[in-house]
Amino acid sequence: MKGNAAVGHCLEMSTGDMRTVVRLLTAVERTEQQERTLARVRTECERTDARFREQGIDLDVSISRALDELIDGTPSTDPCPAYSYAFYQAVAAHFSDPTDLGAWRRPSWFRAMDDELARHGVPSDLLPGTFLFRGPPLRLPHPGDVVPAIGTLPAGRAAALADAYARVLDRLDPEFRGPARRLADALRAEAREGGSARTAGTNPDTLLFWFH
Repeated sequence: MKGNAAVGHCLEMSTGDMRTVVRLLTAVERTEQQERTLARVRTECERTDARFREQGIDLDVSISRALDELIDGTPSTDPCPAYSYAFYQAVAAHFSDPTDLGAWRRPSWFRAMDDELARHGVPSDLLPGTFLFRGPPLRLPHPGDVVPAIGTLPAGRAAALADAYARVLDRLDPEFRGPARRLADALRAEAREGGSARTAGTNPDTLLFWFH
């Protein structure tokens, strides 16, 4: 990826049924509804391509082409971030509006946060570095850099994460206390909203984290 680099990276979270995204990208024959959704996804990919061109950013492979290759099952094996952007647009068409979790200077900072939380007994599967950079459920070409990064967490673990972080907040180093509280509050709210959605008949089974 060549071009202008951002000073910081944004972290966003959304929730939805990941199975609908996977079905859209892997269906042999798509329904009319899936075709309409795919048209919207392609439009958003084209808009992102146009925005990157204006910013002087060259991804080597366009996001629109990456989307087509994902659908055809023929993605490149070369590192390229375009496939991550294409997958994210497919997710965005199915998931909730994103929740802003703030700006972060570097992804590697989360390793130190992992160490601090683990030192106070937070389970390994709830450490941010474990799920923020886990990747999508479909195999994609590596972005070629740390960002953009896709992470997932089962929605059913949101309340457990919020509880685990809340129990140790007062014991954390001040550097990590605010970020841990931010994540705990966001996951607590998501757990409440997810329960309401399931009651209404939908199945938001996955929390998606988009670090870009």
